[in-house]
Amino acid sequence: MTKTLLVISGGAEAVPGIKRAKAMGYYVVVSDYNPQAPGFAFADDHLIASTYDAEETIAVASEYHQNIRPIGGVICMAADVPLTVAKVAHSLGLPSLSIETATLASDKLAMKQCFVEQGIAIPWFSQVMSAQHLREIVADRGRSLIIKPVDSRGSRGVLQLSGVQDLHWAFQHAKSQSPSKRVMVEQFEAGPQVSTESIMVNGEAVTPGFIDRNYQYLEKFSPFIIENGGHQPSTLNPAQCQQVTALAEQAARAMGINNGIAKGDMVLTAVGPKVIEIAARLSGGWMSSDQIPTATGVDIVGAAIKLALGEAVDVNDYQPTQHKGMAIRYFFPEPGVLKSIKNIEQVESLDWVYRLGFFASPGDKVGAVTDHTQRAGYVITLADDCAQAVARAQQVVDTLVFELD
Repeated sequence: MTKTLLVISGGAEAVPGIKRAKAMGYYVVVSDYNPQAPGFAFADDHLIASTYDAEETIAVASEYHQNIRPIGGVICMAADVPLTVAKVAHSLGLPSLSIETATLASDKLAMKQCFVEQGIAIPWFSQVMSAQHLREIVADRGRSLIIKPVDSRGSRGVLQLSGVQDLHWAFQHAKSQSPSKRVMVEQFEAGPQVSTESIMVNGEAVTPGFIDRNYQYLEKFSPFIIENGGHQPSTLNPAQCQQVTALAEQAARAMGINNGIAKGDMVLTAVGPKVIEIAARLSGGWMSSDQIPTATGVDIVGAAIKLALGEAVDVNDYQPTQHKGMAIRYFFPEPGVLKSIKNIEQVESLDWVYRLGFFASPGDKVGAVTDHTQRAGYVITLADDCAQAVARAQQVVDTLVFELD
């Protein structure tokens, strides 16, 4: 019987991964709470369950596994739910991260404590128990700090304290975005930030994903921290890239990610690279599904699918074979009600526009940008080198006109 892969997440960004699994010859079942999830249209079957509710997903997956078709592997794509994946896989006796490792990946405070114990270089950090505790930390260390929820995603609740006057509000805002109502701070580290993505096989690693992150709007959106995409190949020199890569892979092993994908958020400081956090999953933002394979020639999603199904993977087969220029930039119109987006056809006709998408449609209310969910859309561009890809992305940003009331 054809092996069955359960994909926990059926959002738009999961669609390329679902298609890839189908192209590899697997039977694909997708679970999502949304009956209209885009991924359902490309799956062989689907289950209704919240990706964030492990017990609900275990219940529907177990019923399917026992009574309809045996599941051979579990994975998430462009969804930050490694703990749900691990718990479902554990309940069905399938290959996966340990629940302990998945828990570390879902809890930034526990992750940082693990890194301290394992000697991994990270920014200074502390849990924050109250607004008064935050005031005491600021009095001691100054305002060059980042406050964030311990267990949220999409930059929700993340603030630069250098741009905040009301520390009580900052604490309450971060706390409101935490499911467990826990808050932490960490030192803001100046330097280039990088997204890495590594394939881990029995502790060995290869890191085909290495993308410079763009934070050109830190001041504009302060105190909120909003990323404006990324670009590759990296502008760091080979020695710096090797330093960052080695630390990201070391951090993944420290967490127990020995078989699977490790996505790193890294910063190269004046004293060397440091780990901001490591995610135990395929990245979103079209990074693993489109940007990495198109720019490097590495099928990282295919590797992740094989690992989820317990199949053999050789890291030597996933070395980059090319280094094309690629950039992604997001659209940030002013707040208001969106009337129209002009010049779309002009942009779509450009052969170097790889992908163009919008999160807002005419009639939608566009709010102030406080986290990554408020971005209005994106463009991904291709070129021979990084500089040209970035210039082309900016050309698209400058060409599109968002008309608002």
